[in-house]
This record gives sequence, structure tokens and C-alpha cells, in this order.
Amino acid sequence: MAVSQELLEILACPKCKQPVTLNAAGTGLVCSACRLEYPIVDDIPVMLIDEARTLE
Repeated sequence: MAVSQELLEILACPKCKQPVTLNAAGTGLVCSACRLEYPIVDDIPVMLIDEARTLE
């Protein structure tokens, strides 16, 4: 089960508070403002700044 659309509508980047979107592979949530990707582990978004990876 992927992240539901309802959850995506309420999730925000913990760093800048902007909305996040699901990446193409469905394995992470992307904040385009911060250029960070938060991983999804066992269908649970890990919204910790320390766990995010920087996008190029």
C-alpha cells in the first residue's frame, strides 16, 4: 500500500513547511523548495530532516 492521496494532501516538509510530492518510483516524498527527499519505509513516510537526502 503506497502513501494515500489524503495523507499526501496534509504532509508538509518539516524544514520549510511546503507541500511534498511522491517521487516517480514511489519510494520517497520530495520537497521541491528544499530539494530534499524523505524516504518511505514500510509504507510509512520518515519525515525527519536528518533522514532526508539532498537532491541534485
